[in-house]
Amino acid sequence: MELLDFAFMQRALLAAVLIGITAPAIGIYLVQRRQALMGDGIGHVAMTGVGLGFLLSTSPVWMAMAVSALGALIMELIRWYGKTRGDIALAMLFYGGMAGGVMLINLAPGGSTANLGSYLFGSLTTVSPSDVTAIVVLAAFVILVTVGLRRQLFAVSQDEEFARVTGLPVRALNLLIAITAAVTVTVAMRVVGLLLVSALMVVPVAAAQQLTRSFKATFVIAVAIGVVVTLGGTVTSYYQDVPPGATIVLLTIAVFIALTLLATPLARRRARAAGAVAGDPAECAIPAQAPEKV
Repeated sequence: MELLDFAFMQRALLAAVLIGITAPAIGIYLVQRRQALMGDGIGHVAMTGVGLGFLLSTSPVWMAMAVSALGALIMELIRWYGKTRGDIALAMLFYGGMAGGVMLINLAPGGSTANLGSYLFGSLTTVSPSDVTAIVVLAAFVILVTVGLRRQLFAVSQDEEFARVTGLPVRALNLLIAITAAVTVTVAMRVVGLLLVSALMVVPVAAAQQLTRSFKATFVIAVAIGVVVTLGGTVTSYYQDVPPGATIVLLTIAVFIALTLLATPLARRRARAAGAVAGDPAECAIPAQAPEKV
């Protein structure tokens, strides 16, 4: 394949594989916690980190990771101790993060909002060797947490009260989920973009759930879907000269629609088969007649 002859495509494809693994891996816990939009809020906060990186002439990727992790922690603390609901905290992250990023990027020497384009929507040609190093390190952290602590994270995501009774450190695990989500947003930032990464964290999980309800099977299928759509979107972006982030998200939605259409008749067929095996007592049983009074 000719695209492998270019160093920037090698870096982009490696980043795409890591994004395809990490985004659904943490997304399954967010979906379970009904925090599907958390990645979107963190993505907006990461814009402040990108702007701060330009302002301080440091790596925007690492700065975005630090700021988004801080934002995720603040959101969790507000959810625990504040009187505002989680959606209010999420809204504050949305607007404050976006405004902070725009302000800081314009204060940077020679900076303008045009510099945010590749971070907001992703870009293949701007994935540098230093970006790949950061993505590999951060992706390793995400995989280690989401796979190594899957039982504990699932318990907390499913039922916090039950997890607390069993002796799990619920607050620490909640913070770990928030930080891992923030790291995942940073991993996906260079290829998918901050404004679209949330879709890659949620939609593959929703698509996998059309086929199975088992956590393990959903996890494996969601990651497989993530890898396929990120690689497919990256390759399509190269050959068709279209934005990689938008292409990846549209492919992910297409997979969701296809699996939904496939799962509906399969579910009906299984239900009919189960009914045929078990029988229908309401139709087969003959009701007993009460004795007539003499």
